[in-house]
Amino acid sequence: MPGKAVQKSKQAKALAATSASRGKGRKKKWSKGKVREKKNNDVIFDRSTYEKALTQIPKLKLITVATVSERLHITGSLARRTIRLLEQRGDITRVVKSQSQLVCTKNE
Repeated sequence: MPGKAVQKSKQAKALAATSASRGKGRKKKWSKGKVREKKNNDVIFDRSTYEKALTQIPKLKLITVATVSERLHITGSLARRTIRLLEQRGDITRVVKSQSQLVCTKNE
């Protein structure tokens, strides 16, 4: 039977631990995460987008700022103004108006 192993001193253990961690590789770098492409939405209407807004939006069953902005590739502020214009013209009907959400629907 082998004899008892000789126990290392505290200094020897600390030295072994630090040297072992250095040799294993570099410190882990955190990934930057996935970068989404920035949307380049229009800030003002051109003629074709304006005409598309006047024809397509009143046909939608659910009209919100997000749906209008997504369909026409326009900013949220322009989408709010478009919804307000269509509402004044009588093309769409407001269902809900809260501080944060505006929901409209098509006229039957």
